[in-house]
Amino acid sequence: MEIAVIGSEEFVLGFRLAGLRRVFVATPENYEKKMLEAISAESVGILAVDSKDLQLLSPQIKQKVLDMIQPVVVPVGKDEGDLRERVKRAIGVDLYKTEDD
Repeated sequence: MEIAVIGSEEFVLGFRLAGLRRVFVATPENYEKKMLEAISAESVGILAVDSKDLQLLSPQIKQKVLDMIQPVVVPVGKDEGDLRERVKRAIGVDLYKTEDD
């Protein structure tokens, strides 16, 4: 499984510099089409998205994307949501759990 990223050229640049090879560059005009392409890629296990770009999706597609288990869509930015729950749902293990919990 690969980690992928979708977003504007500026957004994906840092991920490319970090070594991510699976990149989907999207504009506001083709964002929904690129998102459908990204979530359909069988090799993608985690898909990082700019949280503000989720507003470019229709309500139905946005809900589908956020509820997906494969790939796990992880919004990056101010509106990250509960990353802990997304990771737990995706892999079935709470990585943040300590012995005290």
